[in-house]
Amino acid sequence: MRTSVRSFVICLLVVVFVGAAYGAALSIRGTVVDSSGAVIPGATVDVTLDGVRAASVVTDEKGAFEISGLAPGEYVVTVSLAGFKTLAQKLRLVEEAQPRPLSFTLDVAAMSETVMVMATSPLVDAQTASVRGARAFQAVSVAATALQPASTAEYDPINENGFRRVADAPLSTFSVDVDTASYANVRRFLTAGSLPPADAVRVEELINYFHFDYPAPRDGKPFSVTTEIGVCPWNTKHDLALVGLHAAPIAPVKVPPRNLVFLLDVSGSMEPPNRLPLVQAAMIMLSGTLRPQDRVAVVVYAGDSGLALPSTPGSRKSDIERAIRDLAAGGSTNGAEGIELAYKVAGEHFVKGGINRVILATDGDFNVGVTSDGELVKLIERKREEGVFLSVLGVGDDNLNDGMMEKLADAGNGNYSYLDSLQEAQRVLVAEAGATLVTVAKDVKLQVEFNPQRVQAYRLIGYEDRALADEDFKDDRKDAGDMGAGHSVTALYEIVRAGKADDTLPSVDSLKYQTARASTRGHGDELMTVNLRYKTPDGDTSVPMDVPVKARFTADSPNIGFAAAVAEFGMLLRDSPHKAKASWRQATDLATLNRGDDPDGYRSEFIRLVGVAASLKRRDTGTK
Repeated sequence: MRTSVRSFVICLLVVVFVGAAYGAALSIRGTVVDSSGAVIPGATVDVTLDGVRAASVVTDEKGAFEISGLAPGEYVVTVSLAGFKTLAQKLRLVEEAQPRPLSFTLDVAAMSETVMVMATSPLVDAQTASVRGARAFQAVSVAATALQPASTAEYDPINENGFRRVADAPLSTFSVDVDTASYANVRRFLTAGSLPPADAVRVEELINYFHFDYPAPRDGKPFSVTTEIGVCPWNTKHDLALVGLHAAPIAPVKVPPRNLVFLLDVSGSMEPPNRLPLVQAAMIMLSGTLRPQDRVAVVVYAGDSGLALPSTPGSRKSDIERAIRDLAAGGSTNGAEGIELAYKVAGEHFVKGGINRVILATDGDFNVGVTSDGELVKLIERKREEGVFLSVLGVGDDNLNDGMMEKLADAGNGNYSYLDSLQEAQRVLVAEAGATLVTVAKDVKLQVEFNPQRVQAYRLIGYEDRALADEDFKDDRKDAGDMGAGHSVTALYEIVRAGKADDTLPSVDSLKYQTARASTRGHGDELMTVNLRYKTPDGDTSVPMDVPVKARFTADSPNIGFAAAVAEFGMLLRDSPHKAKASWRQATDLATLNRGDDPDGYRSEFIRLVGVAASLKRRDTGTK
């Protein structure tokens, strides 16, 4: 009898284990990327069976997900993320057929509507399942026809750099600039069928929007330094010198804990769909990437400021998203009061060795409280000394205060980005979050010394608002730009070689009381030396570097070729007095020839924008 019972129990266990092996061992795994192929962390993947949710996961830092322990059956797999269309795909799991990984490609939604896309394909097994889609947060349109730029936007005037003779000014000193706002803003104008005003075009920000093939840093340095020399395409009598810095990207698992405060402008001017609704969608996208060790608070300001969400762990995503969704625009703008409260909240939850940052999103319309640029800058400068940095996201068109937002970001050891679409929000806050949030070097300064034996004159292209006095280079009290993980900075010099007659150079009368400076002999094979200084993120003393540059051309470099194309595009938009023989066709050809690897599609988009700008210029001038 006992033997019979024992045999029955053994058989029963075998049945249970076999049933479990065949009925509950199936899994669904895959990755979620955007249309450029960049991975999307923080996307929600829901699996339902007969209308009942069977499981729900969030994609990791590699955009990957896996759901295990599923029985055979007909499921619906839904992938969603704020700012993208939601798509649901039917999927059949069958016994003894472990499915292949799925690949979901999310496209940014047209923001004039909320879209739910349901796959119409018949049931398929996991070996043939591959879906595309995306989801919008709410009605937030950036359609070109809805964004006609108006003339009330404010841009600081740009006094374009001219040529300087080496005999009079052998040093060129400036701060790095990692802002990219100008490129996205220029793209908005062109997409809307209008050429941008000249002062909206900051050439260095156009160039720095793109990644270049610079080597990773070595020997413990926070960034590498690359130099290249070529012929200037718009004036072949001149040379072009490139100086490129590149900070290594940071692995998501190595990102320190984040203590973030979203400082959101909810004043009346933020009501249009391309302002607060766009910001809400962007903030929810960023929230989807938060980890349990991260924290986020939401401070809002209009006539008064307030705490819409106390500092909350990243694991409570539903609470964070709900607080952001519930915001509404109305009232006047007291930006200074909001900034004070945001810094107070950030200070209360300060993470030593972590990322402590306020992210301000606004159209820049500060009209109540502290309104002058100088007072706001001083306020933010005081706070950065306490270790809390500031990044700025600009939105809007007709009353965009571009100049003020750039100043605030500069003062806060942060960067200024402009959001013209949800796709740009995804780029800034998700795909390049390391560069946006993780500082690897601060107060980065460059001082280029030109060899008078080789160089007669030079012109720094762009960086007009980043110029420093030569004596500021070694003065550690002088603030300069910061670099984040994965950031690249590119500077171009147009150079007139020594001994060449050139009627484009400014001339002055000969001196009465002194002769021209005598140059030191030696180093005759060097064109220039790039000197750099930077501080570690928590340091107060700068670290020097220097890189001599030989006076020889770099063979067939796509770096300097594509950078030159973007610079030429910027000079044509500005109608620069130094554009010489620059042309839209030449900029297009240069960019096409040097497009190289373009995984995110930004370089191809740039080539299209050059064509749009050329057409608009012909329309406005009546030329063919």
